[in-house]
Amino acid sequence: MANYLLSISNNETLKDSVIHDPSTKLKVRVYNSIKSKFKPSEGEVRFFVTAGKKTIAFETKGYKKHAELLILHMISWYCVYLGLMEAQIHSNWPMYIAS
Repeated sequence: MANYLLSISNNETLKDSVIHDPSTKLKVRVYNSIKSKFKPSEGEVRFFVTAGKKTIAFETKGYKKHAELLILHMISWYCVYLGLMEAQIHSNWPMYIAS
């Protein structure tokens, strides 16, 4: 199992987190609420997770041709951390977004 680090915002209005991979220095930002101000950044890779009525967006920070498998592993690690065993990872915006 990989050792990733998780930083959680101290700001009450921002409930998002960042997953860090210490060996590659890759960061993946987690948008726990799609209703937050998620605006895709150019040059970054993004994925979406659906689990029941929950939808989470993930976007890299400082993407430099890292292996996509690493990004997916970081996302799946985060889902296990949250206990979302029924999570499904999507490469595009899911058609159904729960409110």
